[in-house]
Amino acid sequence: MTRPLAIGVDVGTSGIRALAIDDKGAIHAQATRSMPAPMGTDGRQEQSPTIWWDTLLDTLGALTRTLPADHQPRALALDGTSGSLLLAGRDGRALGPALMYADQRASTEAAHIAELAPAESGAHGPSSALAKLLWLLRHQPPPPGFRALHQADWLLACLGAPLGTSDENNALKLGYDPVNRHWPEWLARLGIPPEALPEPRIPGTPVGTLNPSLAHTLGLPAGLTLVAGTTDGVAAFIATGANTPGEGVTSLGSTLVLKQLCSHPIFQAEAGIYSHRLGDLWLAGGASNSGGAVLRAHFDDDEIARCTQALRPEEPTALDYYPLLRPGERFPIADPGLPPRLTPRPADTCRFFQGMLEGMAEIERQGYVRLREAGGEPLISVRSVGGGAINTGWTRIRAAHLGVPLLDPHHQDAAYGAALLARRVL
Repeated sequence: MTRPLAIGVDVGTSGIRALAIDDKGAIHAQATRSMPAPMGTDGRQEQSPTIWWDTLLDTLGALTRTLPADHQPRALALDGTSGSLLLAGRDGRALGPALMYADQRASTEAAHIAELAPAESGAHGPSSALAKLLWLLRHQPPPPGFRALHQADWLLACLGAPLGTSDENNALKLGYDPVNRHWPEWLARLGIPPEALPEPRIPGTPVGTLNPSLAHTLGLPAGLTLVAGTTDGVAAFIATGANTPGEGVTSLGSTLVLKQLCSHPIFQAEAGIYSHRLGDLWLAGGASNSGGAVLRAHFDDDEIARCTQALRPEEPTALDYYPLLRPGERFPIADPGLPPRLTPRPADTCRFFQGMLEGMAEIERQGYVRLREAGGEPLISVRSVGGGAINTGWTRIRAAHLGVPLLDPHHQDAAYGAALLARRVL
């Protein structure tokens, strides 16, 4: 008897990862393929959608070749980078490069959005998908019948889903109202044709079937169900196993990203807080400009390794740092002019290193306090993902600041979170 599998695909910045899990959550196959990083300077970041598609086909082909003979994929979901947007024609072909999640060129358009959008909208800021759409309409006018699509939307359509299918999480930064579950009327005042907007679906619900020709080429079964996915950040959260209001997940990467499950939505644009709908719950969070990128600017690999061994969590430095690369913070303090605070600097390099980790731990604590003050449940636990999660000394420092249990995530892979969404239809 053939056992069903669910495929999850994570489309990242520099590569694509796919894995297949069974109905119990066990991983039976996985594959990863790299791809060129987005191009651009001076706040611009573009990538050819063709790169995504070619890499996705390569990744799925590699995954298929490692599948056990007595298992068969029945469903597939994928996640993409939040805020990445492209325009496609009636035939689904991309009309040009995609503007990627970190593209900041649409500052004029963001100011126009701020005049019309309510404070709780997820479409604020020059990096939002909506700001990018307005920039494209202004600078690269598309032909009639065009569609505005997120990275995950376009790839899903290439696989066989109806053109224009999206999900509620990706649609948030395009202006979608996740509370009332519709595109708000104020979008029309921005000159956006309603028919150009995608149809948001609930993550984890079926949206179509894999193109038969592709199924044959990839060695996947005909009739494989395509499932509405999510953003890369939400997929990574799902993978951790956090499922109760008050549970938080901190991503310790180049930046510091906090997410917490809540029983109701929280939106505070002025504080950098927004919420994704996640089943019957809400995923509220914010992102600080502090994080690993600041450490890399001050320490090389050898210094980080040496100073990690020298950490003394039981002996705080009391240096009271606010580590930033340059002036400007998003969350928990929304202040574009907030200066870095990294003085005084002790003569001991490792004390300086510990002081920076303590400063980031305090930013993390303040972030969860801010979410609580905005209406979230009291924090009950935190799971950690990202490169900084393996630093046990920093974990002890963070535990002292947070005052709640720091739990191990079930999984850290966003592809696993996408696979869990696909598994819902098995």
